[in-house]
Amino acid sequence: MRRYLRIVVLCLACGFCSLLYAFSQLAVSLEEGAGGRGGKPQAAAASWLTGGGRGGSRGVGSVGPAAHPGPSDRCKDFSLCYWNPYWMLPSDVCGMNCFWEAAFRYSLNVQPIQRMHLAVVACGERLEETVTMLKSAIIFSIRPLQFHIFAEDQLHDSFKGILDSWSFLQTFNYSLYPITFPSENAAEWKKLFKPCASQRLFLPLILKEVDSLLYVDTDILFLRPVDDIWSLLKKFNSTQIAAMAPEHEEPRIGWYNRFARHPYYGKTGVNSGVMLMNMTRMRRKYFKNDMTTVRLRWGDILMPLLKKYKLNITWGDQDLLNIIFFHNPESLFVFPCQWNYRPDHCIYGSNCQEAEEEGIFILHGNRGVYHDDKQPAFRAIYEALRNCSFKDDSIRSLLKPLELELQKTVHTYCGKIYKIFIKQLTKSIQDRYDRPPKER
Repeated sequence: MRRYLRIVVLCLACGFCSLLYAFSQLAVSLEEGAGGRGGKPQAAAASWLTGGGRGGSRGVGSVGPAAHPGPSDRCKDFSLCYWNPYWMLPSDVCGMNCFWEAAFRYSLNVQPIQRMHLAVVACGERLEETVTMLKSAIIFSIRPLQFHIFAEDQLHDSFKGILDSWSFLQTFNYSLYPITFPSENAAEWKKLFKPCASQRLFLPLILKEVDSLLYVDTDILFLRPVDDIWSLLKKFNSTQIAAMAPEHEEPRIGWYNRFARHPYYGKTGVNSGVMLMNMTRMRRKYFKNDMTTVRLRWGDILMPLLKKYKLNITWGDQDLLNIIFFHNPESLFVFPCQWNYRPDHCIYGSNCQEAEEEGIFILHGNRGVYHDDKQPAFRAIYEALRNCSFKDDSIRSLLKPLELELQKTVHTYCGKIYKIFIKQLTKSIQDRYDRPPKER
């Protein structure tokens, strides 16, 4: 009897020691996951990059400060296990660490850092615009950012030099990527609408390890934290995979409902200049379409769509997105126009009611309005943020001279309502200085 008792005691002691060891390893892993500037970049090459063709040997491009490429160890990436309502666990993530984290996160009182992923595609003379957009995202955002910058080769050194000079901020990481399309159709995709614009269609296939992503055009300016549009992911229902704003609020001046020769979403179509995506869901979904009775996955539907509609589309990749969501309307979350405010919302009179009430959240200076005199109110906002530095005094002093410039634009329809351009901006600046210095 004593012999059995000794065996039981020995087993209990061994189990207790094993449990203590597991807890200690968990604590170390959590501390590593929560520290630093975000660890490894969340980038993976698309399938056509590894199998020859354009960009086959070039990998994912240069990586920003404190982001060192290396073999992926998904089991230790606790940020992937952090639960939120719109998140779905990828099939290649091991579940054991997620189990331990869920069970013991709060007892250890350690929260992993969740970065917001922001993607942009820059070609041609878009360097300054893109840098200004990135600056606006950094200035107002609360949580750290991970930038995914797809750019032509000749722009990489310029991006790296500028972003490396901002490394003292310690609020962002970045990854640089070459422009890459499926090799067999690369030329056709690259010339669609504008150079490189259709790259955004392939982001779910290239950034395979990124769960959710905010894509924006280069001519975007954030007038409130990226955190706020990122939080809309929590409002997705179980079928929604992406979010965009309507192309027009007023059907009488809408383009799609008057001129489109292809299907489009809703009454006036959607604008893809600001597109929030749950890419895990996008990669998993099978899409209804008008080419076959068989539902197709994201990577399989793009080329057949282009072949069918290439003679009927005007706005390239945006038109293809409209066609996809016409057939799959349950998959799209539509956010208000203030999240993608364009000249069309004011050049014929104000037609974005949400912006009138709460101000503009994200400014979209399409049609080159940041660089000509057609819409001076848009240009004034752009130049103010372009010339602003990260110093507190520079940001604090931004508003007064900006308002004086906007008052000079009242001869235009957009200028007559110039106060909506600075309403949210004023609040964002005030909120920035209400936060503790370490959170700015």
